[in-house]
Amino acid sequence: MAEKDILVDVRGLKEYFPVTTGFLKTTWLKAVDDVSFTIARGETLGLVGESGCGKTTVGRTMLHLYKPTAGEVWFDGVKIEKGKSLREYRRRAQLVFQDPYSSLNPRMTVADIVAEPIDVHKLCASKAERSERIHELLESVGLSSEQATRYAHEFSGGQRQRIGIARALASNPEFIVCDEPVSALDVSIQAQVINMLEELQEKLGLTYLFIAHDLSVVKHISDRIAVMYLGRMVELAESNELHRHPLHPYTTSLLSAVPIPDPDKARQNKRIVLQGDVPSPMNLPSGCPFRTRCTRATPECAETCPALREVSPGHMVACHNV
Repeated sequence: MAEKDILVDVRGLKEYFPVTTGFLKTTWLKAVDDVSFTIARGETLGLVGESGCGKTTVGRTMLHLYKPTAGEVWFDGVKIEKGKSLREYRRRAQLVFQDPYSSLNPRMTVADIVAEPIDVHKLCASKAERSERIHELLESVGLSSEQATRYAHEFSGGQRQRIGIARALASNPEFIVCDEPVSALDVSIQAQVINMLEELQEKLGLTYLFIAHDLSVVKHISDRIAVMYLGRMVELAESNELHRHPLHPYTTSLLSAVPIPDPDKARQNKRIVLQGDVPSPMNLPSGCPFRTRCTRATPECAETCPALREVSPGHMVACHNV
């Protein structure tokens, strides 16, 4: 991938949270531990993994909603630090939150919610221009301009998520982190929102980091997919390649759990059930964090943590025994 095509470059990102575990004793919870990846302009990178693996923390730390413990985020060739670069980055990179119920202020009208980024970044010169922009944004996400004077509690879950997407688009961003944007919605509404995100991407030239649990949704929308386990990235490949040839045992297990609509194929599908429980991120096993549940584990896995390495063009995996 040519350097000029890369919009987002994350290098060695770490996010540790201090947790009080006793009298004057603090343990570090390693939510994100040495994660690196790039996203090309106009691409969708899917990020999957079970609950608590650090997906949401990656998205929020990338946007500097959490201050990174270590690592760098480069956006369009500029390293994101304090001051001017961070202010400009926050206009050009936005977040769609997971919960459409708690992410909208119940005391604000839809117009004020959508216009908040416009007001913060001073993007409209007059009230008339601001009003016109709000109506334009609402129509772009399938809502009518008459709904601008209503409050969030008057809308369904799918409509609220559309309002959240309109707010994210208000500052004319180039990059959007979609943090499980459809997990709280009904299946039929999920399809509508996913299709709308794809249309907006094509129309506006957007780049997405799409965080989700549902592998079938991620396969549908993503160009490449990254798999996380306990704060680390264990596999990264093109969407079709990952589904056809998963290399990491954790990815293989995740894919075996995806429901298959054809009953005959479903019976032939061998479900891989992982043994044991997920270790605590405050007390990780030595070496590879997945080794306590892995059928391929060897003594080497307990000694050193495997680095993410390229084993075939564009296919990266963190495993000693591929």
